[in-house]
Amino acid sequence: MDRQLFTARLQRKLLLSDPAQCYHLEFAIDELSHFAFVPGQFISCVAVDGKGKTQTRAYSVASAPRANLFDLCLNRVEDGFFSNLLCDLEPGQTMQVHGPHGLFTLRQPLTDSIFIATGTGIAPIRGFIEWLFPESGEDRSQGRSIWLVYGTRYPTGIYYQKYFENVAAERHNFHYLSTLSRPNDDWEGLRGYVQEHVARIVTERTHQKHSGPIVTVAEPGGLDIHAYICGLNKLVSANRDKLKELGWQRKQIIFERYD
Repeated sequence: MDRQLFTARLQRKLLLSDPAQCYHLEFAIDELSHFAFVPGQFISCVAVDGKGKTQTRAYSVASAPRANLFDLCLNRVEDGFFSNLLCDLEPGQTMQVHGPHGLFTLRQPLTDSIFIATGTGIAPIRGFIEWLFPESGEDRSQGRSIWLVYGTRYPTGIYYQKYFENVAAERHNFHYLSTLSRPNDDWEGLRGYVQEHVARIVTERTHQKHSGPIVTVAEPGGLDIHAYICGLNKLVSANRDKLKELGWQRKQIIFERYD
């Protein structure tokens, strides 16, 4: 079945990390007054390569819905047709897209949640945070505790850091943790792999629930917390395994792999 194609015009382009060649791209679909999608979904870009073959590549939307706009976050990949095409776009140039697609979305009713990401896996998570904690308008987090555990090797791989730090400073129920697996000696933040810090959060929360006067409204089935994992298979598998070791059920763990 043919999918409806839209023309997305690049409005703004930011280099998030020169070493990683990671770009933040903001697009507008001029033919629409509102581009309807659910935070966490992806769009598919379509273009014809130098050999005349039509290529399609999926990218998670890195923003919450706002009018006819959407953002992407991607790294330039050596010899990657689409990554280079998109990273080389300049404001005013266009790309054909279709969507939205995907089921990596917040489950309802909303529960306490741990967002877990590395690299550009932060894209759909940024959409979650923008939707839950909008700069203007009603807070949608319902007072739920929300953690973001974001891991990478080096400081240059921490994308949108100031934004997440600002949200954490303004919202008492949002907790932002960034950790490096290969930090320099002058790094003052968290160290180690993401799953180590996720395990600590889960263990401390479980202890607090059982020892303090905390009352939670559980969703049907008794699941009052979910994990949302986005990144490469190694990240997804490590965190799924760790959470299962801690007694989590499979349906508490929602994930999207990038490889």
